Amino acid sequence: MKIKTLILGPLQTNCYLIEKNKNCLIVDPASDFEIIKKEIGNLNLVGILITHYHFDHIGALEELKKHYRVPIFDYSSNNNIEIKNFKFRLIKTIGHTSDSITFYFEKEKIMFVGDFIFKESIGRTDLDTGNDIDMMDSLDMIKDYPNDIILYSGHGSSTTLGYEKINNYYLNT
Repeated sequence: MKIKTLILGPLQTNCYLIEKNKNCLIVDPASDFEIIKKEIGNLNLVGILITHYHFDHIGALEELKKHYRVPIFDYSSNNNIEIKNFKFRLIKTIGHTSDSITFYFEKEKIMFVGDFIFKESIGRTDLDTGNDIDMMDSLDMIKDYPNDIILYSGHGSSTTLGYEKINNYYLNT
């Protein structure tokens, strides 16, 4: 599985293109439909994953839906998804927003966490539908997952869960 990071929009949001056997998924189509479309190229887009519905994570969503007519996976989707050669689980990681989820590709040891966790930090909880108590519950729950999982955040660089358990104040308390 190949992962390409596109940094898009005024808030420098990470949009991910996940490729496997000529099929692909888009995670958080931040903005710039034409850039995303160009990156998809001749690949077969089979779905769009939305970690949460803040504007900086969905700016190109409507155009992608109209152009490609593929399923959207978000907080309302089933927990276990298999589509083409992709298999992932949805984990409710509320706190940043009430619709925040993490997409967990267990075989590949990868999580797309949106604005739930950043390298050495976490997402804000003071915006609409954010909640400190929910965030702490989600952080406590995620600690049970293996340390070698790579976390792909909505902004900034990737990290590992093990690194965050040691270096992220919110995960090591």
